[in-house]
Order: sequence, then structure tokens, then C-alpha cells
Amino acid sequence: MILYADTSSLVKLYVEEFGSDAVRGSVNKADMVATCRIALPEMISALTRRYNNRQIEPATFDLLVQAVRSDWRQIVALDVDEQLAADLVQRHGLRGYDAVHLAAALKVAAKEQVNLLFSAYDQHLIQAASDEGLAIAR
Repeated sequence: MILYADTSSLVKLYVEEFGSDAVRGSVNKADMVATCRIALPEMISALTRRYNNRQIEPATFDLLVQAVRSDWRQIVALDVDEQLAADLVQRHGLRGYDAVHLAAALKVAAKEQVNLLFSAYDQHLIQAASDEGLAIAR
């Protein structure tokens, strides 16, 4: 099974918050974890925001950034079909990067005999993914 995890899911692997246990469980069951290339700068941005808001100590921030960059080598980083992403924005009213994630997941799911679960923590994105026929990780 391929787990497609958007940034909101991937961050939960590094910052303990609602859904962290579920994401870890999905990652452990997956044969492969995939995401769009934009997830790396988005994850570093999420951690930096927490650091700047003093929610993460400097030493912890450095360790988390190192862990993200190291773990990134194990994740399949996908390109995006920007035309499909634009269509998804129009069809579902998604934010730009949410549409980019969904387009990347749909591209993988379209391949024959691919068992893909989609993981996100934005209800609008989850609904759009479900409407597009993707199975949602719980």
C-alpha cells in the first residue's frame, strides 16, 4: 500500500499533536510513503513557524529539521501536473498547495493496480480527495 501524506500529515510525525498516532500507524503499515516535492519546504516552514513562536526550543528545532531532512530520503517525492491542480482548484475550491497535493496523489492513484491511501488533516481537502475517488486514511 502507498500512503500519500500531505504536509499536514507529515508534520505530525515530528510534532506531537492530534492525529500523530494515526499518521505513525499509517506510515508503519505502508509499503511506501509518497508526497509532493512541495512538502519539504512546507514542513520546514511549519517547524520554523513553531520555533519563531517559541513553541519549540532551539536545540529541539535543530534536531527536528535534521530529522525531516534525513527522513526525506525515504519518502517518494512526486512532481505535479499543474494543469490538473488548477482544475482541482476550480472543481473543489481548494487552496493552491492543497490542489497540488491532491493532483500528485491522483497521478499515482491513476496507475493500474496501485493501492493508495490519502492522508491529510484539512477537511476540505479530505472531502475533495474522497470526491475524486481516493481512499482516505483514518
